Amino acid sequence: MTSQPKLDAAPFIPRIEDPAPFPESERVIYKKNPLESVICQIRFPAILKISSEPPVEFQEALRKDYPLFREIPPLDVGTGLPPELAAIMSKLLPLPSSKAYELTSGDGAWQITLTQESLALLCKSYRRWEEFREGLWTALSLLGKIYEPSFFVRIGLRYRDVIARYPLGLKDVPWGELLSRELASEFHSRIADAVEGTGHQLSLRLQGDAAKVTLQHGLGNKDGDVCYIIDHDFYTIERTGVQDAARILDYFNRQAGRLFRWCIADRLHRAMEPNPVK
Repeated sequence: MTSQPKLDAAPFIPRIEDPAPFPESERVIYKKNPLESVICQIRFPAILKISSEPPVEFQEALRKDYPLFREIPPLDVGTGLPPELAAIMSKLLPLPSSKAYELTSGDGAWQITLTQESLALLCKSYRRWEEFREGLWTALSLLGKIYEPSFFVRIGLRYRDVIARYPLGLKDVPWGELLSRELASEFHSRIADAVEGTGHQLSLRLQGDAAKVTLQHGLGNKDGDVCYIIDHDFYTIERTGVQDAARILDYFNRQAGRLFRWCIADRLHRAMEPNPVK
């Protein structure tokens, strides 16, 4: 039996300097970081070996940094339900449709999730891209070594910022002085003082149609206080060569920084105490 030729991935290789809808901005690290979480998920054609046997080699290589292990059985929402309701439930419940394995750091701040079709890294104590990138590359290198995915079918990088005014010394400052007019025009209008709730979602093209970002933002609640949530998910569903993932994610990271700076006003930017990245 002859071996099948390996499929070539479509060439989606962005550059940081390529045109984007967000203006240039200095890369900074905020001392008072508003990031609640950062997650990268990479999807690939199903590898049945992952769900058919425990990922012993994968876990053993990561066990020092991720000592907590949990196996999540596949979700079966269809049992005893009409097909229409089962389809709705499968979309609403954030549980895997196939077996998943979770590896978590001792402090719970980092988590890797492996399924037969995806690998994800979640960080709840994000400090800078280089640190997150190193953790992601460790997991991806092991994925390539042990399971050898042929290519990726989706690469996503998602940031969730939760802006609370009180910790920043801005308790009584109106949102119109903290958020850009382009992001939240309602706070720059005559109705600003009457706004009790707001939510927006935008889908924007990047690199033509090769990549996109979904931006969701609006008022929320944290520890009983009103906050503003900015959630942006950069992704491509172009078939991508494994070797090209690093450049794509570096591009998404830089565009995420530009997007966030576009979202906020100078006063909020200064209150979070930015330090230029050297």
